[in-house]
Amino acid sequence: MSLRLSTVILPVRRWQEGGRGQWERAEELGFHTAYTYDHLSWRVPFRDGPWFGALPTLTAAATVTGRMRLGTLVTSPNFRHPVTLAKELLSLDDISEGRVTLGIGAGGSGFDATVLGRRAWTARERADRFAEFVPLLDRLLTEDAVTYEGTYYSADEARGIPGCVQRPRLPFAVAATGPRGLRLAARHGQAWVTTGDPRLSATGTPEQSRAALRGQLAGLGRACAEVGREVAEVDKVLLTGFTPEGAGLLESVDAFVDFAGRHAELGFTELVVHAPIPDSVFAADEAVFEKVATEAAAQLA
Repeated sequence: MSLRLSTVILPVRRWQEGGRGQWERAEELGFHTAYTYDHLSWRVPFRDGPWFGALPTLTAAATVTGRMRLGTLVTSPNFRHPVTLAKELLSLDDISEGRVTLGIGAGGSGFDATVLGRRAWTARERADRFAEFVPLLDRLLTEDAVTYEGTYYSADEARGIPGCVQRPRLPFAVAATGPRGLRLAARHGQAWVTTGDPRLSATGTPEQSRAALRGQLAGLGRACAEVGREVAEVDKVLLTGFTPEGAGLLESVDAFVDFAGRHAELGFTELVVHAPIPDSVFAADEAVFEKVATEAAAQLA
C-alpha cells in the first residue's frame, strides 16, 4: 500500500513572523504537497484575524522550497474569473518550476460568496457556473489564445503563452460529491478531492463516514465510465479534519496510521492534514503532527 501524505497551511501568519518557516518545515518533514485555502476570509475564529491571499502565499512558498508540490484547496468561482486566474496560475507554475496543483471546487455560501457585494448563489447556480468555469480554465491553460462567449464567462483572444511548465497543463484536483461535479472531475481532473459527508461530521460514526466515502468513490467510478476513462487514472484525495474523527486522528501516530490505513483500503491515494493552529478547530500537538509526517508515512509504506 502506498499513500501520499500532504498538509494544508492556512495563510494566517505574516510571512516574516512564522509564515515562511511553516512552508520550509513542511518540505523538511517530507510532505508530498503543501496546500492552502483560497479564500478572502473564512469562518470563526479566522474571520476577524489575519488572512493572506493564497496565490501570493504560494508564490512566496515556491521561492523557499524546491521539492514539495504546492496547491490550493480549493479555488472557486466565488471571486475568481478564469482568464485572470489562468494568467496567475501560469506564472506560479513557472516560478515553482512546475510544482503546482490547482484544487478547484464550486465554492460555498460563506463569506467569499457575498464579499463582492452580491447575494450568495444557490447550490444550483454555483454548479452551473462551475460547469462552465472548469472547461474554460482548461482551455486557457492549454491553448495559446482563447476566444469564448458563454453564459457566465467570456474571453476575447486571451493569451496563454508560453503555457505551463507542466504539460499539457498543471493538474486539476476537482472537489466534488454530486453527479455534475464528479463528471467534471472525471473529464478534467488529474485528482478528485472530498472532505467526506458533511452531514456526518458532528453526529455520524467513523463507520458511517467510510460508507459515505465508499459511495462517493463509486460515483466517481460511474462518472469515469461515462467519459470512457479508467477511474484508476484519477488520484483520490481526502482532506481530513471533517469526518467524525475530527482532530482526534492527530492524537497519536497510531491513531493516524489506523485512520490512514482504513481510508487507503477504500481507495484513497492522498491524505491531507491541517498544520496545527492553536485555539482553533485545527488545534493539535505540533510534535505529534511532525511524527505523523515522518513516522506514519514509513509505516504506511
